[in-house]
Amino acid sequence: MMGFIYQLIYGDFGWPGSIGGLAFTAFHLWMLIDSIRRGEYLWTAFIFFFPVINDILYFFIVYRASGGGNPLTGFELPGAADRRRIKELQGEIYHLDRPHHHLQLADIYFSQGKLDKAEASYRAAYERDPKDEDIRAHLGNCLARRGKNEEALPLLESVCAQNPKHDYGYSLMTLAETLTALGLTDRAIATWQQVLGLYSYSRARVQYADLLIKKQDYTQARKLLEGVIADAPFATKFQRKQEAVWTRRAKALIGSIPRE
Repeated sequence: MMGFIYQLIYGDFGWPGSIGGLAFTAFHLWMLIDSIRRGEYLWTAFIFFFPVINDILYFFIVYRASGGGNPLTGFELPGAADRRRIKELQGEIYHLDRPHHHLQLADIYFSQGKLDKAEASYRAAYERDPKDEDIRAHLGNCLARRGKNEEALPLLESVCAQNPKHDYGYSLMTLAETLTALGLTDRAIATWQQVLGLYSYSRARVQYADLLIKKQDYTQARKLLEGVIADAPFATKFQRKQEAVWTRRAKALIGSIPRE
C-alpha cells in the first residue's frame, strides 16, 4: 500500500509525478504552513523531512482535532484574513463612514505595525466621535508609539481618569510610559504604582523598577525584578513569549544594581 502511495506521488519522474502528486503537494504545503501558524514546530520538522505519512498524521491528530474545519475551505495564507477584513472595512467606510469602522481598520493597521496608516484611521475615527474612550485610548497609544508624546498625553489621561482598567490596564501602562518619555518621573512612578495596584504585569514591574533604580531605591527595585525573573518559568507558553523581552530586561537591570 505504501509503495502505491509513493508511486502515486512521485511517479516515474520525481516529485510530483502525477495529478495525484500535484494534489498531495498542495496538501503537504497546506499541512506544513498550518503547523508553522500553530507553532507546532516539531510537527513542522516531521512534515518537512518525512512527508506523506506525517502529513496524514498531522491532519487527523492536530488539524482535525483542533477544529480545523473542512480541508477544502480551511486553508488560508498568512495575512489573508486581515487583507479580507481591511477590504470589507474600506467598503463599509465608503458606504457608511462610521467611527467604529475607522477604529477597527486602525486596529488592524496597528497590529501590522503600519503606524502611519493606523494614525490616519484613528484620527478619522476621533473626528467622528471624540468622546469614545476606545478611540481616544487607541489614538493616544498610536501617537505614543510614534513619539508624539505631548499629543498622546491628554488623550490617555482623559481615558485613564475615567477608567483606569481600560484595555485591562494597557492604556494606563501606556500613560506611565508617556509620562516617563516626557520626563515627568514622579507622575510616572505614581502611575506605575496605580497599575501594580490592579495588575502584576512584568512590563509594569520592570519599568517601575527602572525608575526606582534611577532614584536609588535599590531594595524595592531588586524585589520587583527578582519577582519578574522568578515568575517567568511558571508562566504559560503564550505569556513567556509575550513577556520574554521584560524578563531579559529584568535580568539586565538587576545586574546593574550596586551590591550592598
